[in-house]
Amino acid sequence: MSRTVTALFREDFYLSTCEASVTAILEDGGIELDQTCFYATSGGQPGDTGFFEREDGSRIPIVDTRHGATKDVIVHVPADGQAPLKFGEKLVLHIDWPRRYRLMRMHTACHLLSVVCPYPVTGAAVGEEESRVDFDMSHTIDKDEVTAALMELVEANHPVYVQWITDEELAANPGIVKSKNVRPPVGMGRVSLVCIGEDSSVDSQPCGGTHVSETQEVGAIHIAKIEKKGKENRRFRIRFGTAEDRAAL
Repeated sequence: MSRTVTALFREDFYLSTCEASVTAILEDGGIELDQTCFYATSGGQPGDTGFFEREDGSRIPIVDTRHGATKDVIVHVPADGQAPLKFGEKLVLHIDWPRRYRLMRMHTACHLLSVVCPYPVTGAAVGEEESRVDFDMSHTIDKDEVTAALMELVEANHPVYVQWITDEELAANPGIVKSKNVRPPVGMGRVSLVCIGEDSSVDSQPCGGTHVSETQEVGAIHIAKIEKKGKENRRFRIRFGTAEDRAAL
């Protein structure tokens, strides 16, 4: 039977290791724990990878993290051929921090893009090297101008933080949701708002992903391409570095 897990990453995006106990081993090998710092695939952000350290020092590589039947269930997927764990076994969890940090930077960059391009979001995918955000818009826009506006927000070093609101508060303020097709998960009693700028002066939107604490941590980014995907849909591709850096590769 699946058990609710304490998702430590929701309170601390920078927590890269923690202790946990095994609460369930699924038929497909998936591992459930009493608590975890591993982010589960959701909202366009991939699940964490890393490894579990056993008491004897051996390691169980984790190749993916996903949700179970509900959002309050998190399943850790081990690499094939691993020694079986036991119910109640104590572990030390280690996420692949360099990968997670790149995803945090990228996810924050996607939020900044939604500020520069204030249109309904129709889709998004966060990646380690490139992310995409789709907007419900029909006109053309210059990618260099968008890049300049993004970097202005990055270099201003606005604080990024989370505030919590109740499901009822979200229902009473539907306008804060930028996504056109996907609604924030409700049913757990509260929803996290990712806020950028003092007193949310830059942005505030529901999101359960992980983000950096200051926009300057995003680093150099640029819009590599803007694609037309239908009559009223534009896909923006964000990449790390400058366009000049990429061209020199």
